[in-house]
Amino acid sequence: MTPIDMVKCRMQIDNTVYRNLTDGLHRIWKHNGIQGVYRGGLPTLLGYSMQGMGKYGFYEFFKYEYSQAMPTANKTALFLAASATAEFFADIMLCPMEAFKVRLQTSGTPFCSGFVDGLSRIYRSEGLHGFYKGIVPLWMRQIPYTMVKFASFENIVAGIYNSVLRRPKSEFTKSQQLGVTCTAGYLAGILCAIVSHPADTIVSKLNSSAQGTSAGQIVRELGMRGMWAGLLPRIFMIGTLTCTQWTIYDSFKVKVGLPTTGGN
Repeated sequence: MTPIDMVKCRMQIDNTVYRNLTDGLHRIWKHNGIQGVYRGGLPTLLGYSMQGMGKYGFYEFFKYEYSQAMPTANKTALFLAASATAEFFADIMLCPMEAFKVRLQTSGTPFCSGFVDGLSRIYRSEGLHGFYKGIVPLWMRQIPYTMVKFASFENIVAGIYNSVLRRPKSEFTKSQQLGVTCTAGYLAGILCAIVSHPADTIVSKLNSSAQGTSAGQIVRELGMRGMWAGLLPRIFMIGTLTCTQWTIYDSFKVKVGLPTTGGN
């Protein structure tokens, strides 16, 4: 997903730079080759691996804790509360790598000579604040994103079994259940991308702007139309990513003898 993310970030910074996703990929490849389209791949891998580990682990933990504390609560409300809490902590793990990734992908000239050099440059110029100056917009992006991701996924899975397949989940093989997981994951990813896109644009713009630039200044500069730049590449990216994440997660659960998520 790094090449798509690369184009998306650049379109958010300057919505005139590429005509569309295909044009962006073609031009980056033409000028920089494979190294260009995969710029920012390492911080993306590290950041989202840490965030994903925290997100899914904390979600299961808080979903159990909240269901024990509020046994009569609405299920969707529990999903929303557990996912919001999980994402709050997961974003603290993600934010430094997200800041580094955006610098790499949106810098007109090479930002650094390597991974360690890039981290050192941010720290020398802005200190710890340089890694966390986008944390509030990141929460604004990721918490609604994750609330939609988990709550919509669980409800879409239930809807597929109840309204489309019209048979209990237990009557399907594990492979068939994973097919439902994949479908529901992609649909949930589309919803997440739409809900969180304006905040994602702010995060990209903020992390590529000069020190002292505020989120409010960026909102005024972009306007409503500018806030939605790069939406189509992000829908494709997040739909695919969410589908893959849920499929991997449920495949692991099946492997260790646990049921797939949702539809119970």
